[in-house]
Amino acid sequence: MSNEPITLTAGDAEATVLPGNGGRIGGLRVGGTELLRQGERYGCFPMVPWCGRIRDGRFSDGAAVHRMPLNSPPHAIHGTARDAAWRTARVTADEAVITYDLADPWPYTGRVTQVIALAEDALTLTMSVETYDSSFPAQVGWHPWFNRTLGGENGENGADVALAFDPAWQEERGDDHLPTGHRVEPKPGPWDDCFGMPDGVDVTLTWPGRLELKVASREQWVVVYDEQEAAVCVEPQTGPPNGLNTLPRLVTPLEPLEATTTWSWRRL
Repeated sequence: MSNEPITLTAGDAEATVLPGNGGRIGGLRVGGTELLRQGERYGCFPMVPWCGRIRDGRFSDGAAVHRMPLNSPPHAIHGTARDAAWRTARVTADEAVITYDLADPWPYTGRVTQVIALAEDALTLTMSVETYDSSFPAQVGWHPWFNRTLGGENGENGADVALAFDPAWQEERGDDHLPTGHRVEPKPGPWDDCFGMPDGVDVTLTWPGRLELKVASREQWVVVYDEQEAAVCVEPQTGPPNGLNTLPRLVTPLEPLEATTTWSWRRL
């Protein structure tokens, strides 16, 4: 099938999936209100086969050292799949399945599958990585750009979104933007930081008087980025930044790497 844009609908919710632009969610509208920042680099893109930064673009797998392109010098950031065209495998009115075959510069062969399922009050994203050959370390996650304000009926912007979450710890961030390996008490924002939530990611975004949205995942890692004026990012992922080096999760022929996140919302 092609990689043309896909529109999913459920009740008054509508999601746009862009297989041809990195397998990202291009938009999520609830009652006609767009929740995601618009633009070809925004929406919500999949982070795979790694999340966040890899220190100096280098990671080891046994004795082998691999180098990824430094697309955020001096580091490599957010994987390769967001820069690639994905293929559409299956589409219904409210669900799309898209795939991406891992390719250079990633040194291993395998397939990434992403399922986007829309309900009247929730969007569920599931991603898995399978290997075609040898085992390899990988991470998966999502990088949504939620609009800081929701445009009002008369064009007014309304109040800024408020973030609420209760992490067990914050990964101390070094000057190089990577975790130092130390865990510290969570600090007030603004953040470009990774947090640990051992019982699963659970973050609530509230646009006062408009909408409450919960980002949930069984994974225990979430990066929160709210240093930009236009949007805030809440990024569930299977490991911390630089995790290919510090906390590798292996994709094996018998065991793919899979993760799910659900965004559920209600009107206020």
